[in-house]
Amino acid sequence: MTGILEGKSVIITGASSGIGRATALVFAREGARLTLADVSKEGGLETVKMAQDLGAEATFIATDVSKSKEVEAMTAHAVATYGRLDCGFNNAGIGGPGRLTHEYREEEWNRVLAINLTGVWLCMKAQITQMLEQGDGGAIVNTSSIMGLTGAIRVPAYTAAKHGVAGLTKAAALEYGSKGIRVNAVCPAPVYTPLLNQAFVKRPDIEERYKRSDPMKRIGEPEEVGEAVAWLCSDRASYMNGHPMPVDGGYMAQ
Repeated sequence: MTGILEGKSVIITGASSGIGRATALVFAREGARLTLADVSKEGGLETVKMAQDLGAEATFIATDVSKSKEVEAMTAHAVATYGRLDCGFNNAGIGGPGRLTHEYREEEWNRVLAINLTGVWLCMKAQITQMLEQGDGGAIVNTSSIMGLTGAIRVPAYTAAKHGVAGLTKAAALEYGSKGIRVNAVCPAPVYTPLLNQAFVKRPDIEERYKRSDPMKRIGEPEEVGEAVAWLCSDRASYMNGHPMPVDGGYMAQ
């Protein structure tokens, strides 16, 4: 039985760990041909090996998504390797420091926005250009957050960037839907990732608070987000466009 992404050429950013790695492995299982990108070469190559162990074709290119030349090189690498580009999962991001809005430093704000929002736009720009040249459509999924759908304290830059990703997703979906290019986003609630796990070690009370606030009384696994991304990228989601989709255990239903 073939996978739902059989033969599709896919770019995944932020692929060295967390949601990016988990999604890469779901895509590998579903038959995708992977171009994996991250600033961390060691982690990225580990993900490549894991995907190859599942029988997938996979390659890695070190990429800082806040730099347009590196994003363009990443896209060109995918096309040179597999001949085309069918899907992009623009997932690379950082959390940024926890401060109140008036305490945030300008350089901190600029860095979070450069990676979490401008980086998504740069990736979309390159991917859409390639898909338009091919002329037969494609699918893009961006990582937003439930903080892109609601407010949160002490993370003003992250919240603003993730709202921006949700809005950018909708704008692009309207612009390119008629060209067969679907653009959606996933909006995860807290998910067990290396970054969040480190925070839980320091503050176990935060983990318990997250669990209490979720209708399913647990925290998500990165693979659960990966499954949603795989579906959105597949032809099974052919009428899904412009949707920032919560993957949140029902948090946003409250």
